[in-house]
Amino acid sequence: MTLDLPPAEIGKVTSARRALEFVQPDMKLGLGTGSTAAWLVKLLAHEVRANGLKISACATSSVTTELAESLGIKIHALDDLGQLDLAIDGADEFDPDFNLVKGGGGALLQEKIVETAADKLVVITDASKQVDHLGAFALPVEVVKFSWKTTQRLVEDALAYQDVDGRAVMRRGGDKPFVTDEGHFILDLQLDRIGNPRAISNALLNIAGVVETGLFLDMADTIVMGDANGTASVLDKSDTDDSNWIDTVMDWAGSVQDVKGLLDGL
Repeated sequence: MTLDLPPAEIGKVTSARRALEFVQPDMKLGLGTGSTAAWLVKLLAHEVRANGLKISACATSSVTTELAESLGIKIHALDDLGQLDLAIDGADEFDPDFNLVKGGGGALLQEKIVETAADKLVVITDASKQVDHLGAFALPVEVVKFSWKTTQRLVEDALAYQDVDGRAVMRRGGDKPFVTDEGHFILDLQLDRIGNPRAISNALLNIAGVVETGLFLDMADTIVMGDANGTASVLDKSDTDDSNWIDTVMDWAGSVQDVKGLLDGL
């Protein structure tokens, strides 16, 4: 049986389905935000409903909380769960060193808090997110509302000394700014290429008005990459040979009908 979905969505749901194999009963889980993470939440809800999987979960955004609870997954506060066994989330880009750009959905601060509190971070993605150098996707930076234009100017000044190809800084949403769950604004940095992710991260975080950046460095443990043919490729950071992806052709027979109601909802 094949999935009646656009090719890009098949890649996303394939990676999410493969990531379910990392989930064990009674785990404390962090659930990510974004289109790929939404697939994970829906498939996880099926396991809870149909197969009695017992987990304790927290979410990285109000969007994920709403989706999970609408499907029967109780969402707890991270403070109530404490240290998590596992977090699963998507990424906007990842490079050969497992550096990530995340936060395209505007949830980067809560994502980073939750995923820092997890013993393991599994990143679910598709091949379009694999890059040699970060930067093609806009780097989100969360800033406080107070004097945000001053913060924007300081960010632009800091970029003048960084190894990047572009230096455009814009407030997401323009006149109707994007406001995060924590009440902050998002600046999108069009950098084209990030030569030294750590240097940029440090420079931005030294600016008083910057709350957090979408650079997730030294956090991802495993990448799961799905493709339009239903193959999920897995690479673990402990494997220093980046050619050693382990491929699994996902068998959707019987599963698609079981979760059809969930899949149709996205």
